[in-house]
Amino acid sequence: MRLKIWGCRGSVATPGPDTTKYGGNTSCVEVMLDDETAVVLDAGTGIRALGLDLLQRGTRQIRLFLTHLHLDHLEGLRFFAPLWDENVSLEIWGPRSPVESLRDRIMRSFSPPLFPLDFRDVPAGITFHDLPGEPWLGGGIALHSDLVLHPGPTVGFRLQSGGSSVAYLPDHEPALAGIDTSSPDWISAGALARDADFVLHDAQYTEAEYDAKIGWGHSSVADAVAFARAVGARRLVLFHHEPEHSDRALEQLEERARELTLDDQEPPLLAREGMVLEVG
Repeated sequence: MRLKIWGCRGSVATPGPDTTKYGGNTSCVEVMLDDETAVVLDAGTGIRALGLDLLQRGTRQIRLFLTHLHLDHLEGLRFFAPLWDENVSLEIWGPRSPVESLRDRIMRSFSPPLFPLDFRDVPAGITFHDLPGEPWLGGGIALHSDLVLHPGPTVGFRLQSGGSSVAYLPDHEPALAGIDTSSPDWISAGALARDADFVLHDAQYTEAEYDAKIGWGHSSVADAVAFARAVGARRLVLFHHEPEHSDRALEQLEERARELTLDDQEPPLLAREGMVLEVG
């Protein structure tokens, strides 16, 4: 199993000279399969470049899994080139709402005055599915979802292939319900991340920044490290970077994460655009 990061910034895209090393595009991760199906996690601004790449490859079957519908995870969908190709089949999974369907919620961003084209003008064949649900199986992987702590309906994902696994938790604040507990079953997303080879986890804030933003739905670097340790994850990948953090500030965050990591754990990694994770 291989994953490629196309965007790992949080809240809002941040292009500019201070973010060139780790990237300014918001959340988007590709699960690189051996067959002709593409599996994509989130549709932040990073999905724009991925879409162009998929069309060049001739990919026509795409499965998009959305953790939630905050704009930093949906903004790129309108500029996703395969969406405007009538030969493409796109299935979209996203968190269930008791108020509106997934389709109707996504349609809001495809209408004037927010966007010049209506969702009904999209030529690709699109179907919608609610999460969490039964695991999705395809390309030799199983994808599981579950609700996690973040404002609004939000899910996290676990991808499994053979004995290898990855947890994807880009927006998550497990400290609200407690991390230091005797069992991962009592930790938000504990079952999704338990014993995973990699955990891509929200680490938006320094510890000082988090003190002023408790309840915003994001984690400090210390809580990300504590979460990975509590669930027995092999390696933590710091994700969903704060838009105010420059490349140097992110490297300082990584240094802090490594200070907090115990000797029996592998050192955390700092997510960056273009990074490929080889799992297993």
